[in-house]
Amino acid sequence: MTASRTARHIAAIDQGTTSSRCILFDADGRIVAVEQQEHAQLFPQPGWVEHDAAEIWTRVRSVVRGALERAGLTAADVRAVGITNQRETTVLWDRHTGVPVHHAIVWQDTRTEALCRELGRNVGQDRFRRETGLPLASYFAGPKIRWLLDHVEGLRERAEAGDVLFGTMDSWLIWNLTGGVDGGRHVTDVTNASRTLLMNLHTLEWDERIAESIGVPLAMLPEIRSSAEVYGEAVGDLAGVPVAAALGDQQAALFGQTCFAEGEAKSTYGTGTFLLLNTGEKIVNSYHGLLTTVGFRIGDRPPVYALEGSIAVTGSLVQWLRDQLGIISTAAEIETLAGTVEDNGGAYVVPAFSGLFAPYWRSDARGVITGLTRYVTKGHLARAVLEATAWQTREVVDAMEKDSGVTLTALKVDGGMTSNNLLMQYIADVLDVPVERPYVAETTALGAAYAAGLAVGFWDGLETLRANWHRAAEWTPRMAADTREREHRNWLKAVERTMGWIDQDEQQPEQPGA
Repeated sequence: MTASRTARHIAAIDQGTTSSRCILFDADGRIVAVEQQEHAQLFPQPGWVEHDAAEIWTRVRSVVRGALERAGLTAADVRAVGITNQRETTVLWDRHTGVPVHHAIVWQDTRTEALCRELGRNVGQDRFRRETGLPLASYFAGPKIRWLLDHVEGLRERAEAGDVLFGTMDSWLIWNLTGGVDGGRHVTDVTNASRTLLMNLHTLEWDERIAESIGVPLAMLPEIRSSAEVYGEAVGDLAGVPVAAALGDQQAALFGQTCFAEGEAKSTYGTGTFLLLNTGEKIVNSYHGLLTTVGFRIGDRPPVYALEGSIAVTGSLVQWLRDQLGIISTAAEIETLAGTVEDNGGAYVVPAFSGLFAPYWRSDARGVITGLTRYVTKGHLARAVLEATAWQTREVVDAMEKDSGVTLTALKVDGGMTSNNLLMQYIADVLDVPVERPYVAETTALGAAYAAGLAVGFWDGLETLRANWHRAAEWTPRMAADTREREHRNWLKAVERTMGWIDQDEQQPEQPGA
């Protein structure tokens, strides 16, 4: 059975760091049904973060079934399915049994730090940056693959024989959705491939020299395809529905926010925060600590590139305040508590729990609270926690402007933290530009749905999608320029004090916020 051309819905599977969701959208890009399930976070050692990929696949099937039931729909009502996923998280599985050979190593995991230093040789972090747009960092998938090949007995031999497959979560899901051991398609898209340290940004193909240098057999790697094309047909609950899009979660949000033109930017505030700036068909090399990545590629059109700034800890800092310190009992309470004071009381929180990401890329950094006096209350600390997200955003925007020469005129925002009005106002204040939140907050899933819909002709082009985007809220700057500059100086002083905490020979970094 093939999905009917009269089917009026698009499904998006959003496989995230903490949960998996299926969202059904109608032709106006409105949500018809949502089903969500969390999966276990595994912390076998400090700094190590793992997921059970088999559990995730079970959860994905369950949320697909649940969303269809909630909407009273069947596979025949779904025109296409798109996938968006946590990106660098690395799964290796047996081609013949479909069983993962080890737990998935999550993007936050820092176990490959020493390996990355070793791979840098005398060149350092930038050894592969010209080809991949990425620094050598524990964040990316290539070194995670190498770690598994080195530490799971007999795995390298099996991988070289072609018996073991690698994928980020998009590949794992597509392979399973399209039949698994019975003809499953082993593919990935350019956005996810661009997060492995193994794909050449210029050719959009695996770079044999780099794969060999890192120690990854090419036989394991999926075929690289565009972000919006039909990879195959689903089996199971979505039987006959074309699997027609894959985008890493941040690129999906860029697409869902309809940032189709050069110079448009979005920031997604979740566990971490990711700010992407569309640089058009130009590959813009970063000299200020950002990543150069593929933004999206529609069918056989030229790829669109982006600059990305990654902030490791934003939403998870609020979770830390709640779970580890017990200062608040729900995440939403932070806004009320922070609203009890006028300012931060001189306190600054820099949440370098697993090092600093953009624009510093310092794995030797650890979190600090500075400026403490007896005057500081839990209200001030709550405010400092929110301000940390705003100042980290400012540092990424400053770096983007230096690299691209493009001045930001507005920032489109999405993700769970955007419901915090105090935070959104503070971001507008420190950036000195308007901050806009869309009507459909689920922009990551929406981006995957848009790409899948384009691939099968459900939507006829980018302008139709642009017309679907509606602003639900806007915050404009209210902070005096001298206040902004003073606070910025203090923030930079606080950041300086995080660096050099971990010695190079210490192999056990602190556990990152997950």
